[in-house]
Amino acid sequence: MKFQVMMEFDKDVLPALRKTPEEFASEIRFLAAAKWYDMGFVSQEKAAEIAGLSRLDFLLAISHIGITPFQYSADAVLAEVKDVR
Repeated sequence: MKFQVMMEFDKDVLPALRKTPEEFASEIRFLAAAKWYDMGFVSQEKAAEIAGLSRLDFLLAISHIGITPFQYSADAVLAEVKDVR
């Protein structure tokens, strides 16, 4: 099942961003997926699907906006290493 989301923007938004409506919609999808992934709401696979990208392309794209592909914090990694010892 698919659904459509509609948003309204002032007419000067797209020229200011130098985007076509299609580019803007694609970027909004990607940024939403990236943020939801970063917040831990969705997996890499689901975020890539939302963004309309392959998983590899999604991971490469999020690296360009400063989002790490790793879903573990440094504290979580240290806690796991401590448990192994």
